[in-house]
Amino acid sequence: MKRLTKNCEIESLKLEHYHAIYTLYSNENVRAYLGGVPGESYIETSFKGMLEAPFPNTYFYISLKATGEFIGLVSIDEYHDKEAYELSYQFLPQYWGKGYAYEVLTNIIDFGSNQLNLSHLVAETQIANIASCRLLEKVGMQKVQVLERFGHEQAVYELIFK
Repeated sequence: MKRLTKNCEIESLKLEHYHAIYTLYSNENVRAYLGGVPGESYIETSFKGMLEAPFPNTYFYISLKATGEFIGLVSIDEYHDKEAYELSYQFLPQYWGKGYAYEVLTNIIDFGSNQLNLSHLVAETQIANIASCRLLEKVGMQKVQVLERFGHEQAVYELIFK
């Protein structure tokens, strides 16, 4: 599956994307609010899990249309409570603040609503990650809960599809 936005190409994650995902998961800035850089075996296991995840769990490799450069990973997958699906994202720092995340997330939200027929999506981020909180609000999500998880205060956002 491929989807296009103004500047980005969104495609289903494939085996050949491993090195790009490894680079993303190994980046200290990307992982600052995600528990730090995991070990290689964790990255390998996570990647394998993404490739083998049952539908409607979906993982997307994001690249720039103009150059083909890898810029990030976005997913819709089962949330901790097993009753909802979570919108998650990680972008390489050199692409932060350029509007790409907003562009891609609005496209993926549309996919979740219209292709996966989900009734709603949730997202969770550390309250300390102000940029992520702002992005979630910008794409139309509402903060519905604050909780402690992974040793940090987290904000849970929700978007209900009408």
